[in-house]
Amino acid sequence: MIEEKKRGGACPICGKPVDPNLRSFCSKRCADIDLGRWLGERYVVPGPIAPEDGADRPSDGNPGED
Repeated sequence: MIEEKKRGGACPICGKPVDPNLRSFCSKRCADIDLGRWLGERYVVPGPIAPEDGADRPSDGNPGED
């Protein structure tokens, strides 16, 4: 485990030793898999919850319309 940290750690996709030229991945393939997961929205960064459609719009003053 300590040796892996000295060499750069393990690839988050497959666990193999990291290639210093590819930062945190062992190969271009694993980097592409990670990118595909981000683009496919399998990974998300949490943020504030967006309001429902129309919930943040002011009423136009016509009673009876919801």
